Amino acid sequence: MNANAKAGFTYLVEVVKNGIVIGSEVCHNLLPVEGANHLINVALKGGAQVPTWYVGLFEGNFTPSVNDVAATLPALATECTAYVGATRGIWVPGAVAAGGADNSESRTEFTFTAAKTVYGGFMSSAPAKGATAGALISLVRFSSPRVLDIDSILRVTAGFTLTSV
Repeated sequence: MNANAKAGFTYLVEVVKNGIVIGSEVCHNLLPVEGANHLINVALKGGAQVPTWYVGLFEGNFTPSVNDVAATLPALATECTAYVGATRGIWVPGAVAAGGADNSESRTEFTFTAAKTVYGGFMSSAPAKGATAGALISLVRFSSPRVLDIDSILRVTAGFTLTSV
C-alpha cells in the first residue's frame, strides 16, 4: 500500500567566479530506494539516525537511477574530488518547518583545485571523497553540465520536503 506523498530534495546550484554568480539553476532530485528505505527505517522503525549528511559531486556523464546505491555510485558516476577540503561538503540544515528543511543559512560550497565539468550531485552519509559506505539519500543531474575553472566555486543550497499530494 502506498500513500500519496511527495518527498525529496530541491537543489539551487550556483557557479561563482570572482565573487559573482555567473550561472544558476534549480533542479529536483531523484530519491534512491536506498535513501527512501533509510528515511522509513529511521522515522518509523527506530533505525540509527545519521548525524551529518554530505554533498558530493560527479563529473561523469551519468544518468541517476532509483536503484543507485552509495557502494557503487563513486565509480559509476565518476565522483569529482578536485575541490578544497579533505571530505565531501557538509550539509547543515536549518530549522524544520512546513514539512521541510534546507541549508540556505549555511550553503555548501566547493572551491575547485582543477578545471572540471560537473554533471550533478548527491547526498550521502559518508564524509570521505570516493567513499563507498553509508546511505545514498539523494541524486541529482543538472539540466546542463557546469564548467568550473580553478578557484571557481560551486555553491549548493539543498532543501528536503515531505508533503501530502
